[in-house]
Amino acid sequence: VQLVQSGAELRDPGASVKVSCKASGYNFTSYYINWVRQAPGQGLEWMGRIDPEDGGTQYAQKFQGRVTFTADTSTNTSYVDVSSLRAGDTAVYYCVRSRGVYDYWGQGTQVTVSS
Repeated sequence: VQLVQSGAELRDPGASVKVSCKASGYNFTSYYINWVRQAPGQGLEWMGRIDPEDGGTQYAQKFQGRVTFTADTSTNTSYVDVSSLRAGDTAVYYCVRSRGVYDYWGQGTQVTVSS
């Protein structure tokens, strides 16, 4: 099982960023993909998840309206799109597979928001 994420991103405040997570080695539609982030000096923060089987999503309340999860079953890739970026969105973003337990993590993608 592997979850391979896209590379580091630098954005201006107010811009958007889209991070990808390509899954391999398992049936992509049988597990949720969660998105978790960790800001500098902070703990892990769950952003929400997507069910690749039907595209159903759940968002943590603080991210509703500004974050979008998608999943492409033709390429086994999930995406998180964060809009209206601000300095507080600077963090390492992780995709995490789950079905009851969180068992495989992507390597993380550094997103830096700075003018």
